[in-house]
Amino acid sequence: MAQHENHGENHGTFKSYVTGFVLSIILTIIPLVLVMNHILTGTALVVTIMLMAVAQLFVQLFFFMHIREGEKPRYNVQALVLGAVIVFTIVAGSMWIMTFNSQVQ
Repeated sequence: MAQHENHGENHGTFKSYVTGFVLSIILTIIPLVLVMNHILTGTALVVTIMLMAVAQLFVQLFFFMHIREGEKPRYNVQALVLGAVIVFTIVAGSMWIMTFNSQVQ
């Protein structure tokens, strides 16, 4: 059987994957419990869910996508920022168009 070559790629350890997985589960369960038990309502609930989503994003980036590792992590971060700008532009533009269309009736 042929052995796999490493090509300088840096993969996480089992411990880091388990840590990321556990954090992901916790960050998923917190909003679920808040909604199911009606602990928070309205704006506080939405803000808490959004904060958990952002925390989940960073857990995924650091523990599974290894955004901080590698020879040239600057390119990874630049690609991430560009993707975020594109997503923000699409979402903000869509919201703006929907708001404008709802007022013209």
